Amino acid sequence: MVTTIISILMIMAGYFLLLYGAVGFIQDKRLFSSAPKEYLAVIPDKKERFRGAHIVGWALVAVAALLFAGGFALGIWDGVRNSFGFLRFFVRFLVMLFAMELYDIVVFDWVLLCHSNFYPHFYPELKDVVSPRMFGFNKKEHITHFILYLPVSAVMAWVCALLS
Repeated sequence: MVTTIISILMIMAGYFLLLYGAVGFIQDKRLFSSAPKEYLAVIPDKKERFRGAHIVGWALVAVAALLFAGGFALGIWDGVRNSFGFLRFFVRFLVMLFAMELYDIVVFDWVLLCHSNFYPHFYPELKDVVSPRMFGFNKKEHITHFILYLPVSAVMAWVCALLS
């Protein structure tokens, strides 16, 4: 249980660094495919905020990828070490992926997108666009993720159970 929580925290930290690197430093609209259409319409194509901003952004994205991989590697390593079977691996992966999606919904969508100055800080053009009414703009995408996490967790659990 503790290992699963640590893995989830690593994944959440990675997820935030991914967002922060992309929005705050890389600032390439191609990376914002999941943003609301209203945001994409007013976000200008930007050059680097300062010299080296893209390097900082890509470094944050690299750290995020390492945190994601590390979170899953920790969960797998602990499961193999403790001889987890299919069901225990499946539940662990499902909890990790569902927690990641809930983090996306609550922190990214509800807090950062609808109730904070996070996006307008980097894009002042969004000041008049940010509002709580934006919440839920991507609910179909979230539902799809929750459904896809079931077979993904099953396949990952099956592979890991073979390693145990």
